[in-house]
Formats: sequence, structure tokens, C-alpha cells
Amino acid sequence: MKDIDLSQGFIDSGESELEEIINLYGEKLLRYATAILCDYHEAENIVQEVFLSAYQNRAAFDGDNLSAWLYKITYNRCLNQLKRRKILYFHEIRSEVVLSEKEKGLSDETLRALQKLKPKERALLYGRIMNGQSYEELSQLT
Repeated sequence: MKDIDLSQGFIDSGESELEEIINLYGEKLLRYATAILCDYHEAENIVQEVFLSAYQNRAAFDGDNLSAWLYKITYNRCLNQLKRRKILYFHEIRSEVVLSEKEKGLSDETLRALQKLKPKERALLYGRIMNGQSYEELSQLT
């Protein structure tokens, strides 16, 4: 199913499309949230909240770009979680984090440098390099 068809079906009824959206975006959003939070278990909870929130607020979705909308919700939820933890900088990523193939190719030095970035900077860089998000999509995050 095309992203446009999936988006429209999600707005209209949402139930059958939600499973497909989870299958399509779940792993990507989990890696994205883990990169921001540096905590795999917190990221899992955030992504579950993202899908629940997206489903409950699907009427507010304009139907334009489902991917950007989901990443925006994820980004905001992660920042809220960081505020709750009152952490400005990231701790080292736990060894249990599932790394994508692109992430596995990064050197330890590069990963350490990324961990020193502020959450917003890390989210934008991760979105561009690892997820291939366009600058337009990234501009919607901030």
C-alpha cells in the first residue's frame, strides 16, 4: 500500500492501517528514539506512546506526510522524556541497543562524538544521516 493510500485510510478508520504503519515505521522510530534517549527500554515506551497518540489524534493529521508527522511526534515525546529526566547530554548508548546496518559501520569514535551532541542536534543529524530524511522533513521537527 502506498504511503498516500495508507495515510488516507488511517485518517478515515485507522484500525487496519495502524498495524501496517507500525510494521512500516516501528523499527525506524525505535532506532530514532533510542538515538535521542540512549535508552532502549524508554525508547520502546515512547514509540508505543507515539503510535497510540497518532491513532487517537489521527483526525488532526493533514494527510500530507505520515512519516514526517510520526517523526515529529517521536521527537517531541523524546524531548519531553529528557526534560523529565533533566538530562542535557546523552550517556553512552547501552550495549543492548539494536543498531542498524548504517550504525554498525560507524566507528566508536564517531558514536562517542554523536553522544556529546545536544538532543536536538543529535536528532537532526541522526534523521538526516541514518534515516535519509529531507531537510524539509527535518525543519518540521524544530
